[in-house]
Amino acid sequence: MSDTKMKGKIMNAIAVQADTMIEDIGFGFGQFSLGTVLVAASDKGVAAILMGDDQTALTRELTSAFPGARLADQAGLEDMTAKVVAFLDAPHKGLELPLDIRGNALEQAIWQALRAVPSGETITYGQIAKALPVPATAQEVGAACAANVLAVAIPCHRVVKADGSISGYRWGVQRKRNLINREAAA
Repeated sequence: MSDTKMKGKIMNAIAVQADTMIEDIGFGFGQFSLGTVLVAASDKGVAAILMGDDQTALTRELTSAFPGARLADQAGLEDMTAKVVAFLDAPHKGLELPLDIRGNALEQAIWQALRAVPSGETITYGQIAKALPVPATAQEVGAACAANVLAVAIPCHRVVKADGSISGYRWGVQRKRNLINREAAA
């Protein structure tokens, strides 16, 4: 076999392998009292819950979060989306869905700690950092919150500043305040 033919076969094999490694992520939209929610799922579970006011902007955010994925608006996510919407409007009911949580080791540790914070309670960035089994700073906790694409499932909205005041939130400070107040009242 000539070098040219061999190179062609190798390139075809690589192209086929690369095509089979493209991940499919389906997504759908729902409406809740604080805006629009985009729910995206891989074959492992919910991979993103994004909140906003504009479906086009949410789709761009999803594309940015999963740049190598093949994204498709899927009708089959109505049940999953309905569960997320119900949770957003009534957080005391809980959210029982399989999650596809992606992040580096520190982010994973921070997000696991955040998932242990009960609904209706808040915690400071520093308290989370001190509670981790690995060294971390309050700033690293903030960075992990900013990287979180699973709104409410990983409850970064429950994290407040050391003085108890509400600070930045990926989906808006007013949404964060409303989520905290809604959970406290439940």
